[in-house]
Amino acid sequence: MTVSPKPPIARKQAVHSTWHNIELTDEYDWLRAENWQEVMRNPDALPKEIRDHLEAENAYTKAMLSDTEDLQAKLFEEMKARIKEDDSSVPTPDGPWSYYTSFITGGQYPLLCRKPRDGGDEVVMMDGNKEAEGHAYWQLGGADHSPDHKLMVYGIDTNGSEYYTLKVRNLETGEDLADEIPSSSGGAVWARDSQTFYYMRLDDNHRPLQVFRHTLGTAVEQDELIYEEKDSGFYAHLGETQSGDFILIDVSDHESSECYLLDAHDPKAKPRLIAARKDRREYSVEHHGEKLYILTNADGAEDFKICTASVEQPEEENWQDLIPHAPGTLISSVVLLKEHMIRLERSESLPRIVIRRLSDDAEHEISFEEAAYGLGMSAGYEFDTSTFRFTYSSMTTPSQEFDYDMESRQRTLLKTQEVPSGHEPTDYKTDRLFAKARDGANVPITVLYHNDTPIDGTAPLLLYGYGSYGIAMPASFSTTRLSLVNRGFVFAVAHVRGGKEMGYRWYTDGKREKKKNTFTDFIDCADHLIANKFTATGNIVASGGSAGGLLMGAINNMAPEKFLGIIANVPFVDVLNTILDADLPLTPMEWPEWGNPITSVDDFRNIQSYSPYDNVSAQKYPHLLALAGLTDPRVTYWEPAKWVAKLREHDTSDNLTLLKTSMDAGHGGASGRFEALKEVAMEYAFALKVANRLTT
Repeated sequence: MTVSPKPPIARKQAVHSTWHNIELTDEYDWLRAENWQEVMRNPDALPKEIRDHLEAENAYTKAMLSDTEDLQAKLFEEMKARIKEDDSSVPTPDGPWSYYTSFITGGQYPLLCRKPRDGGDEVVMMDGNKEAEGHAYWQLGGADHSPDHKLMVYGIDTNGSEYYTLKVRNLETGEDLADEIPSSSGGAVWARDSQTFYYMRLDDNHRPLQVFRHTLGTAVEQDELIYEEKDSGFYAHLGETQSGDFILIDVSDHESSECYLLDAHDPKAKPRLIAARKDRREYSVEHHGEKLYILTNADGAEDFKICTASVEQPEEENWQDLIPHAPGTLISSVVLLKEHMIRLERSESLPRIVIRRLSDDAEHEISFEEAAYGLGMSAGYEFDTSTFRFTYSSMTTPSQEFDYDMESRQRTLLKTQEVPSGHEPTDYKTDRLFAKARDGANVPITVLYHNDTPIDGTAPLLLYGYGSYGIAMPASFSTTRLSLVNRGFVFAVAHVRGGKEMGYRWYTDGKREKKKNTFTDFIDCADHLIANKFTATGNIVASGGSAGGLLMGAINNMAPEKFLGIIANVPFVDVLNTILDADLPLTPMEWPEWGNPITSVDDFRNIQSYSPYDNVSAQKYPHLLALAGLTDPRVTYWEPAKWVAKLREHDTSDNLTLLKTSMDAGHGGASGRFEALKEVAMEYAFALKVANRLTT
């Protein structure tokens, strides 16, 4: 008889704090390293007691999942076999060259390549596999070639903390220049002279608050500070207009924004403000000739509208409506080309692309036939073109990439995602359902299952959810989830409030004082799937990551009896303590999303009422697999570590409570494409184990 190892028991050391005359007690606060900022840059600096505890948790998880090791290996090989190892992206033209990425057989990392536009030999600008040698973690940030195509600026992160080092490569010799910039956000934007670029520098709290200008050949210490954001609740972002004439500095929190223009043709340009920030007024900018095109929610345009203004007089009082607000139709993004404007919209949870000819304002829409699908578009590098590119997929249809001629309305299929081990879409079914939420809202659910799976209540089901920051979950194709669906699982995505699947109000109805709608929507979706025989009570494995991990923690407390298991990936579960700590990287920017519990007792009580860590109680909890990254700057490693310790203390069931911390990675997990599959294989093996399907 095999004796199971005992789970690690974290020591308790009470730390007390008082807010609004309310006392908080945190018995596992010691798991938060006092030198966490140093740990982000140097993981070896983690204090020994904390490291020992995390490694003990990892050993326990490995032991408790040891009976799944063969299955994990099988799942990994299945998933790997669905990836075309020697794959390449469709080349994107820019001037004399076409740029693309490719992978080699067995390679974990991409090759950045180009070839002459009219035909010729491939040039490998960077081989990620060679660059990653000697690093346990390696991640490429932005990689942008200069306007004259002679140079490339790129960012590299080698510990998962998202502190990138910027380097510049001579594309004619393959050698890197002496210019090297540490602690950047990972990308840069070139001025048109190809000798100057702009970049974001992260501060000690990992915040992108400063924009600098660098001239090649000069010392980093001499770089000019172009913009500095004084409010730590607003982050700055760099971009450029499709025309290439302006560099953009976008400054925003989760509710308000403002934008500055920099003349890309002037390497000494100063930023020029378009419209000063206003509370809960958002806007973004594109450029065409003498006009700016402004996507905004100004004047009560909840689902956004498109305005125009002159480049010379861009102030808000000069904005003129071009595409008026249409309630229920959310305009997500806008692209301006020389003769056309393209907008991506979302209505009734489905995306669509609308083309507008600028010369006569004639519009048409690109249509699609499936009931649920994912859609994306890319403008490419060029401005003077009548072609743009979009991608399409569904839960059953692998990704397809098209070039679309906006005048002839012809779509040209450039690439279909290849599944080397085989995939027959007709073997699967996908449904779009709507669950009635307890307050009457209709919550979309996208469901995928194999034809052989009985829909009679006997199948286990994996229910995925996110529901934060207005991020809509697409109904798109995934090769990995087929391994679960082929073993009799139903896979479902709950498009809960907090995203923008049903418009902007779908987002605002799932944030701040209405945040609990996200959690109750998910539970109501589970009930709807149970009522319609897709599964049964207690046979659902719930899954979510980051802010979706908050969702997992909340439903774990609120309705544990509904769920068989929980997979919480880098879960944001210590919400109250995190949002009370203004020194953490994201906290000030998060206040518009969750509320500010430091200044508002109402926000404090609201967050306290659902924060997963604060609401752990003595009850029977589902099986749990929590995953964390030691150098994660977004959801710090101690959140899941503290949560698991507290759950293990209070759980009255005999179910598994497991924590796996990646000791050399951050928020995104392992960096290599195959190493990432191993993490998914572990998650799915856990789901199959708790569902008693290890032999399938």
